[in-house]
Amino acid sequence: MWIAAIQKAWPHDWQAILTANNVHPPFALRVNQQRKTRAAYLLELKEKGIEAESMPETASGIILASPINVEALPGFANGDVSVQDGAAQLAAEILNVKKGMRVLDACAAPGGKLTHILEIAPALTVIAIEKEATRMASIQENLSRLQLKAECHCEDAMDIEKWWDGQLFDRILIDAPCSASGVIRRHPDIKLLREPEDISMLAHEQLSLLQALWPLLKPGGLLVYATCSIFPEENTETLRLFLENNSDAVEEKIQASWGMSCEIGRQILPGMHQMDGFYYARLKKS
Repeated sequence: MWIAAIQKAWPHDWQAILTANNVHPPFALRVNQQRKTRAAYLLELKEKGIEAESMPETASGIILASPINVEALPGFANGDVSVQDGAAQLAAEILNVKKGMRVLDACAAPGGKLTHILEIAPALTVIAIEKEATRMASIQENLSRLQLKAECHCEDAMDIEKWWDGQLFDRILIDAPCSASGVIRRHPDIKLLREPEDISMLAHEQLSLLQALWPLLKPGGLLVYATCSIFPEENTETLRLFLENNSDAVEEKIQASWGMSCEIGRQILPGMHQMDGFYYARLKKS
């Protein structure tokens, strides 16, 4: 079922996807540019004898030649650097946050994208929502290590009345629950756990999440939709349905060198640019 679904979605790329899914992922880092530049951190790694290179598709990404214990990374405990795949690092960049904005991270665990948003523009009001209490702990750990602050709520993002104070947002990030079909190399058991009906169920949930949170965005504001899926049903098809049903939503094209342009949004396939498989689309409220 899994291979057939990938073949259907990507008839020209399915073999490369399957190959990438069986390769050990690279060890990628994100430099906290509130503390130092990527060039300065690369120099620190070199002085420690740690071989690394920058990720040109990102503003602060680094890939190590070999994985190491995070405690051996210079400045890790102090928040100089975080472990995060290059594709995941693109979310905060696409969101285009500015000082003073009010931002919603609707599915915030484990906190990598959330903390990156705060690193890019610390003077933000950021609301982070996560419905699983066990995963909320990872958000708090990341915020604490990086000495960053966000208003965190352990709630279902769609139960808006339980956490929303009525103020609209300048930016919304929906890192939607998905099949995780783009990160199989990190979680190979996904191939065994997924059922054929999961994709349509997830697509329904993703569309519901978009519909529920769209009214919370200011006119002129941006919403970034992200998944770590490679299936169009969860990505372009979900966005197409949403745009058809919301006349005040327009796609703001992502101009980038990474991934490939789709009918709506951009897709990174597993292994492209040494990244995980990710999908991104950016919508503007007219």
